[in-house]
Amino acid sequence: QDIKRDYAAFREENRRMMAGLGARNPRHEDSALDADDQLRQTRFEERWQTGGLGFLGAFGDLGVSREANDLAAEFVRGKIRAIVKDPATAELLTPKSIIGCKRLCVDTQYYETFNRSNVTLVDVSENSIEEITRQGLITGGREYPFEQLVLATGFDAMTGTLMRIDIRGRGGLTLKEKWAAGPRTFLGISTHGFPNLFTISGPGSPSVLSNMMVTIEQHVDWVTDCINYMMREGRQSIEASLQAEDEWVSKGNAIADQTLFPHCNSWYLGANVPGKPRVFMPFIGGLPMYISICNEVAANNYRGFEVA
Repeated sequence: QDIKRDYAAFREENRRMMAGLGARNPRHEDSALDADDQLRQTRFEERWQTGGLGFLGAFGDLGVSREANDLAAEFVRGKIRAIVKDPATAELLTPKSIIGCKRLCVDTQYYETFNRSNVTLVDVSENSIEEITRQGLITGGREYPFEQLVLATGFDAMTGTLMRIDIRGRGGLTLKEKWAAGPRTFLGISTHGFPNLFTISGPGSPSVLSNMMVTIEQHVDWVTDCINYMMREGRQSIEASLQAEDEWVSKGNAIADQTLFPHCNSWYLGANVPGKPRVFMPFIGGLPMYISICNEVAANNYRGFEVA
């Protein structure tokens, strides 16, 4: 009720947040390394009890300092070990890599599920599925009976859907060919050689590292304004310049390299798809920075774009 009482202001406040969300529980900017043990535990516990992806907002350096991140990761490991009764199962569930550079497990009694007598956790990276049977499946030489089988096969994030469409640019170049070594865009919106093609929440935009609703709205508003500009000016073609595209890719990589995100195998890097180039795809500079850059480009007659 409190949020809905002034919902427009709440939405606008979220647009000014790093990830487009968290206005009522903003990220602390101080360092976990500067805090004493009591403050660290208090902050981590508060975020754990609140739940959700905001856990990493306990301190400002959890995404950039491995030492600070290790403190957060160990707290989470301790929580899992305290909840899950079987030590071997708990160890399978505890994060081994940098916490947050893969999607956090957002927990609503998730870990408690593994204490149930009818739940067994099997690591298929150690014991692959050998056979599907009438009763269930066999892995590690043991048959597990069940009534339904749900296969979570993963997904080709950010680029896969676009490249499965036969999108062709100038000279018949396909988007798949253009992005063979990794996606290249300007602002995550436009690609050189593909005039009048706008990608919404595409690679090179905040996209999956932000509140998708806020990101999509910003993209659609920006593209709408761009099309209106083209119509007013009597122009028919717009695309990213090659220089702007190159500079944007370099900028995105430079910002990502200051963080821990590129240092573990995640779908942010395409690591879950065999043969996919390992490139950090989203823009990690944050929504306020990104919106400011987009607005500046538009205000300067779409600088960085070739308009014809």
